[in-house]
This record gives sequence, C-alpha cells and structure tokens, in this order.
Amino acid sequence: MRKYKGFTDRTAYLCAMSDLTEEYRLDYFESEGFTRKSCTECGANFWTRDDERETCGEPPCEDYGFIDDPGFDDEYTLEEMREEFLSFFEEHDHERISPYPVAANRWRDDVLLTQASIYDFQPHVTSGQSPPPANPLAVSQPCIRMQDIDNVGKTGRHTMAFEMMGHHAFNADEGTDYAYEGEVYWKDQCVEYCEEFFASFGVPKEDVTFIEDPWVGGGNAGPAFEVIYKGLELATLVFMSMEQDPDGEYEMKDGNTYARMDRRVVDTGYGLERWTWMSQGTPTVYEAIYPEMIATLKESAGIELSDEEAELVHRASKLAGHLDIDEVEDMDAARDNLADKLDVETERLHDLMRPLEDLYAIADHCRTLAYMFGDGIVPSNVGTGYLARMVLRRTVRLMDTVGVADDLADLVDVQAERLGYENRSTIRDIVRKEVGKYEETLERGSRKVEQLARDHAERGEPIPASTLVDLYDSHGLQPDMVEEIASEEGAEVDAPDDFYSLVAQRHDSAEAFEEEESRDERLGDLPETEALYYEDQERTEFEAVVLDVFEREMDGETVYDVVLDQTRFYPEGGGQPADRGTLSTDDATIQVQDVQKRDGVVLHRTNENPGKGEFVRGQVDWERRERLMAHHTATHIVVHAARQVLGEHVRQAGAQKGVDSSRIDIRHYERLDRETVKEIEHRANEVVRENTTVHQEWPDRNEAEAQHGFDLYQGGIPAGENIRLIHVGDDVQACGGTHVSRTGDIGTIKILNTERVQDGVERFTFAAGRAAIEHVQEQEAYLLDAANTLDVTPDELPETAQRFFTEWKERGKQIEDLKEQLAEARAGGGADAEEVEVAGTTAVIQRVDGDMDELRATANALVEDGNIAVVGSGAEGAQFVVGVPDGVPVNAGAVVSELASLVGGGGGGPPDFAQGGGPDSEKLDDALESAAEILESVAQ
Repeated sequence: MRKYKGFTDRTAYLCAMSDLTEEYRLDYFESEGFTRKSCTECGANFWTRDDERETCGEPPCEDYGFIDDPGFDDEYTLEEMREEFLSFFEEHDHERISPYPVAANRWRDDVLLTQASIYDFQPHVTSGQSPPPANPLAVSQPCIRMQDIDNVGKTGRHTMAFEMMGHHAFNADEGTDYAYEGEVYWKDQCVEYCEEFFASFGVPKEDVTFIEDPWVGGGNAGPAFEVIYKGLELATLVFMSMEQDPDGEYEMKDGNTYARMDRRVVDTGYGLERWTWMSQGTPTVYEAIYPEMIATLKESAGIELSDEEAELVHRASKLAGHLDIDEVEDMDAARDNLADKLDVETERLHDLMRPLEDLYAIADHCRTLAYMFGDGIVPSNVGTGYLARMVLRRTVRLMDTVGVADDLADLVDVQAERLGYENRSTIRDIVRKEVGKYEETLERGSRKVEQLARDHAERGEPIPASTLVDLYDSHGLQPDMVEEIASEEGAEVDAPDDFYSLVAQRHDSAEAFEEEESRDERLGDLPETEALYYEDQERTEFEAVVLDVFEREMDGETVYDVVLDQTRFYPEGGGQPADRGTLSTDDATIQVQDVQKRDGVVLHRTNENPGKGEFVRGQVDWERRERLMAHHTATHIVVHAARQVLGEHVRQAGAQKGVDSSRIDIRHYERLDRETVKEIEHRANEVVRENTTVHQEWPDRNEAEAQHGFDLYQGGIPAGENIRLIHVGDDVQACGGTHVSRTGDIGTIKILNTERVQDGVERFTFAAGRAAIEHVQEQEAYLLDAANTLDVTPDELPETAQRFFTEWKERGKQIEDLKEQLAEARAGGGADAEEVEVAGTTAVIQRVDGDMDELRATANALVEDGNIAVVGSGAEGAQFVVGVPDGVPVNAGAVVSELASLVGGGGGGPPDFAQGGGPDSEKLDDALESAAEILESVAQ
C-alpha cells in the first residue's frame, strides 16, 4: 500500500491539504503559466508548466530519469556544487555563513542532532528572540537524519549524513517587538530563486514540478513545496508561518493544531549530494559522492560482477526509488514488483543487490561517524552518544555480513580527512575502543537470546519487534543476529523493515528531553527582576521594594515567595545552588531559604511575609556565596584542564556546584587512571596559580558563536539576543553563575574522586578554596588516627596496612582450609549423623552448629562421596543446606522448602543444591528428624 506524505490514508492526506489550498496559489505561478494538477498515481497536488503532465514526478509515481542521462549541462563534485549554490545566492544578496555542528543539542535543548539548516536558527531566531546572523543568508549545513537509516543503500538516493544547502529569510510584521521586522522576501520570490538556480544548470523549466506538501517541525508549520526533477526531489521550499496552538484552526499531519504567527520564515533545503548525483547520472548517489570508498569496499569484500550482472544492477538502480520504506507499506511486495519489472526472480535480485546495498550503507555510515566524532560526540548509552554507538555497531555488523576486512577506524578516518577535521587521532581511538566494547557486549548478549528464543519457540510465538529493540538497547544485538541465534532454537523473529528508525526514534524524540516548567500565570503581570548579582559579585547588601508576595503550602508549612524590584540574591541555575541570607524591614528580619527564577522574575522563599510594598534591606550570606563562587569558577577550570589532557572532544554532561564540594560530568570514551587525574588536577591548579582575571561580557549571540563556536554552551543554552560569557584564562563559556574576580581567589582545587556514572560519562568530584583545605585536613586526621591505631608513623602506614592485609588474607585461607578439613571429617560419619536409603542412594542427615560456609562445605563433601546431604545448624537461627548428587531423583530445593517451613522460615534453590532456614532454632532437631520422611516424599 502506498503512503501519502506521512499519511497512510489518501483521503486523510487530501483533507489535510485542503485547509492550505489557497496558500499554494502564488502570483508567480499565475504569471508564469503554471497549472495545478492532481497526480494520477498518488493523488498529491502539484504545479507544473507542462500542461500534458499527469504525475507528480516523484518515485514511485515515476522512475529516476537521469541515470546515464545527467540532468545538468556539466558534471560537478560535492565541493564544486556547494560553491555553485553559495555563490549563486551571494550574487542574489544573501550573506554566506559558516555551518553549525551536527550536534544540535549544543545550542538547543529539544533535539539531539542537526537534521536541517533551519535547526541552526530554532528556536531563538525563528521565535524572534534573537536576530539571525544575516538576513537573508545562505549556508551549506552538515546534517544527520537517523530516521533515514533503514533507507540508506536501498533507494539509491538516501544518505543519513548529508549537507543541506539552504537560503533563508526572516520576516516579521512592521512594528513588532521581535529581533527582526519587515519583509525580506516570501513565497513568490523564493520559488523564482529556485527556478533561476535550476536554469543556471541548463534545466528546462517545464521539466520541474512543485508538489504541495505541508511541513511541521520544532513547534512550527507552514505550506511547503517539494521540488522534483527527473524523478528526484532536489529541493524543499518551506514557508514557516504557523506555530503550535491548541486553539489553532489548522490541523497538520502530526495531529496537532496550529495558528498563524506574525513571523514568516523562508526555510529551504537543497540536498548537496542529490544535486551532485544529478550532475553525474551515476547508478546511485553513492558512486557520485563516495566513488573511491565504494571501489575500496568492493575490492575488500571481493565483489565482482559479470557483465550480465552489472547490466541487471544498472537497470535495478533506475527503479530503486520504489523501495522507500517511508512510502511503501509492504517492502517484500515492493521487492517482488521490482523483480517483476526487471523480469528476474526476486531471490536472485535480492542476492545480487543486498551486498551492494550494504556497501553503500557502510560508506554513508563512515561519513556519519566522522561528522559525529569530529564534532566531539562520545559514544554512550544516552543522547547523541547512543545514536553514534548505534551507527557504529550497525556498520560493524554490515562489514561482517558482506565480508569487508578493512579497519573501521581507517575507513572513518578517510571521511574525517575529507571533511577537514583536525582531531583525527582521537576519532580513530574512539572507533577502535568502541568496536572492542561491542565485541564484548555481543558475547554476553547471545546467551540471553538463546533462552529467549527457547521460550518463544515453546509458545509458538515469534520474538516481537519491541523485544528486538530492547535487545539492541541492552546488548547491541541486531535483528539478523537475533534471527541467526533464534533459528537454531526453532524460533522466528518479527523484524520490521524500519527497525533502526524505531531505535533512533526512541532516543531522538521529544520524549528524550525533560519538559520545561510551565509559566506561572501569577507572575504574568510582574516586570522582570533587575539582577544586581552580576554588577558586583562580591557585594552582598542591597535595598529593594517588595512588588508582590505569594503564599503557598510546602511540606505542610506555609511559605512565601517574595518578589522584589531588584536583588543581589543569585537564583538557582546552571547547577549552582541559590544564595541564602536575610531580608530586613524596620520591624523584622526574615530568612531567605531559597531563590528561584521564573520567566525573568526572581522569587525569594521565606517563612514570613515582609508585606507587599515594603522597603527591605537584603543581606546575602557571604561565606556561602564565596564558596559557591570558588566552586563555580573551579568547574570551568577543571573542564578546561580535562580538555587539555584528554582532548577537545571532552564536553560537560552535567554539573552540580556545592558549598563543601562540587561535581562535574564530562563525556569521554574510556576510564580515567590515577596518573591522568593527577595531571588534570595539576593543570587546573596551574590556572589558579596564574591568578588571571575572571572576565565577564555580554556580546551579541551571533558574534560570540562566530568567534568561539558552540563549545560556549557547556553548561546550558541561554536565550536572548546577548549572552553572558565568562573568560577564565583561555577558557570561554556562556554562563549565568557567580564567579571569583581572579583565579587566585580560589586558593586551590583538589579532585576528591572520579567515577564512571554511565557509559561514556566520567564524574569528577572536587573541592575548591576553603572546602579543599577542610578536605585535606579531614583526610590528614583519618591518616593520623589510622597510624596511631597501628602504632606507626604516617609514612609507614601504607607498608603496615599492606602487611596486615596480607596476613589477614592468609589467615582467612587457613580458616577456610580448616573448615573444609572439618567438613570432610564430619562427612566421614559421626554419632550425630543419621543415614537412610532414599531412591537407591545413601542420605546423610547431620546437625553441624557452624556458619553457613561450614554447612555448605560439609554438604559438598558428602555429595562428592555420592551421598545425599541434609545438614542443619542452630548457630544463627535454624539453617539448612541440602545437596543431591547428579542423577539422583530428589529435588534439593523442595526438601529445603519443607524443612525451613518447620522452623518458621523459607528457602529453596536448584534441584542439586539449595539452602534456607528460619528463626526458630528450638525446632531444628524436630525438623531434622522429619528429614528422612521429607526426602522420601519428594523422591521421584
């Protein structure tokens, strides 16, 4: 069944389109003689200059028409095509800007990866909070779309990593309060630019179609055109003019309603790789953009095609557009139809195409990994790190499947070099270590699949897709690997064609992010609080007027949120706790227990009401502020030192400043040894000793990003046209916290501990300033106390402790040996042992008042002699251990369960060895007397 632009039902698609019909009737279309038509194949509406055209032009409605017949006058490389685009729009008054990283979470908190050029400007520019870096502008933005992963290699046109060339214009109604206003250009001129760009390559205008397709993304929406030429979508023209609104009049294809906004953004995307492909007319886009790597991979995998096979592959490539998972409901049926058109058996076509599809995907994935690791993403089990790990593991599996023997690190390095990354040695190191981790994970996971497959085989049910996703998340097991293991156990696997898209969707969606706190409507009419804590961070006194007081219940007590016109109290934010102190009137002094900021309004939580309209004097607790300032500045220094020692890929993954200590989480791909931590601590304290000025400034956001890059946003993403930067030596970060004036004010930094908090994330716990001294003094006290206890000097303590530990271990071994000897002696029989015959085997029932280790040792000794062992102890309550030799039809777990119930407890275990007990030791002997009867009753 054909899908319709994200809808599975044609009628639903057409109904959604009807609301925007007038949006697509452009003056430009009318003046240029365009005709609006409905595709006879899929029903989509489109605009064309060709009165005879009946279909929209996009596969599967039409086949690729440029393979072996390039659609442009000249052939271009990627680099040449990129320059053609940027130069064209520069000539049409657009300013060229540098691309952003592929890790969009550096400047956004709602997405992980950059999927389009408009991501560079959402939400701050598109919402009008910040001005664009230029208006209009042109950019060629590297992107990664995880949702395309299952199409890569199959359709001939999909690449997960790509560059979206875009030209953008930001329009707002005259007189608005937004960071831009006035009309730059809108729909008509945008379409005209598009036609002119096509014409510059010698494209006949009547061969290009504009398909109507509404767009949604990032809380915005608008009408859009997909621009098709010779069966290939080469551009998308989006006219962002709506924003999500529960009361909006337009229901879009994501199921949400949207309303008009007084901003209009021209958002276009021209796929660099597809334009390059169109100019060359190669069988697939991969030969056009990865020619050397495809040749290398074919040679490595030993793939050689006969002339007849090569001709069949060539014909199939022209029809590959029919295999788009997003447009086809049944992939098996689509492959059958493709084979029918080529007059070949489906199985033969699949066997011929599958290795080539895998090679294409490997080449594309290598560039994806180069982008990710080149931009500093570190593999982990969350966020962008998870997505990078998913791509890497899939690449390893594809290489194994098709027989590529090359080192993946070398393949990724080829792409990293081509893309101009300077951290290539780090990229290779990350890839090699991650491949090693994956191999270890597979060994552990395969055992779990065997048991899972047996369970499903017994029930006659296939392993479902949801379980496959869980297995991939937990063990990196890919569907074909699960199928191999499951088939040996007689189980089937329900593997969806879009498996990797489902995995990516789980980790790259709005569900991966915490929802922002909703605006407190009570504060809506209050002005933003003037923040005095940035003017002079060492001043702690101020005067203010109480604008309002809000009473509320908290943990069963009444508290008050006091709003002042200005404050020196720092509100909690960026991992820094709030200031504390007092507010005083002429009549009273009340404690400020917490400080929070909501939409620019600072709330001071107190246990008393100072009174609305009162004049108050504020006093910040200086000792607390000083400690927090030292720890916050030290956080910047520790991260900077870690980057110097470990590499530029290191980025902050979370932080929490404190009074006595602080912690900082960084993204790094391996554990930290003791010497590395010492080096980081040494580098950090060098910065402290240099006693450099800690400088703050408020530059324009775009200028700051252009000068310093997106590493600015280590601790969060601030909003606004201007952002606050903190300079600590060579380190520059966007930060809203309070800081010391000079690094020397910190005194010293002591790293207390490092630990791995999750895969790919290392945590430093450290103390700074007074807290560091207090920690050293505390550790010294522990050292002296231990030395006094052992009656040695502190410098003799390590050697003495080692000696004591060695002696303790040796004594422990001696004790264990004696217990085993005692157990063997007891197993030899004794006055307190009873022997009975059960199921043709001697059962020894014996009371041994020792600990559980002694009971287990005695039972093991008896079983080794071929006896059933029932051993009880009254040393700690009543305890039992039951052991059964191999082949004896007695269930040890059932025996223990019965015995334990007689002493008020429980227990159990496997059929050959079990233990348990209860609190009533007085009934131990009675229970042992019943053991013979219990053994007989459970014998099979």
